[in-house]
Amino acid sequence: MATTSVKQLRGFDRSLPMALLRAREAVMKKFVPSLRENGLSAQQWRVIRALNEEQGLDITELGDRCFLLMPSLSRIIRNLEQRTLIRRSQSETDNRRSVIALTAAGQKLFNEIAPVSVEHYNGITEKFGYGKLELLYELLDEIVAKIDASETVSASQGSGQEKI
Repeated sequence: MATTSVKQLRGFDRSLPMALLRAREAVMKKFVPSLRENGLSAQQWRVIRALNEEQGLDITELGDRCFLLMPSLSRIIRNLEQRTLIRRSQSETDNRRSVIALTAAGQKLFNEIAPVSVEHYNGITEKFGYGKLELLYELLDEIVAKIDASETVSASQGSGQEKI
């Protein structure tokens, strides 16, 4: 009988997804109270931030930028639209597509929350260090790029072959 070598699964606390979630939760603890004071969830704030940087985003592109699935994004858009923080219009190039933009009220809310966010970022930078924070951004960008690149290579190697 052949012996199979089984690699050990990392401990739960040392798994990359859990480490990233712990870091996210630690960071978000700083931001969530000011969002709640303004009646926003973290996901709603992501939408507002994305629209502040680029007005008139196609709903699919907005979902991709904010890492939101379409059912969640649809609920968020409906809520923000009812609160007149965003407006939805048809794309000039494709009537089937919706384009989302901030309203004046949405821009005003962004302008109220952004300075508080900047304070939180400054506090994090002070505690962690500017250089380490920039390195963290670089490393996170690199891991995403390498994982995405390896998935692209795997997908292209399997193209043209039907999997059963």
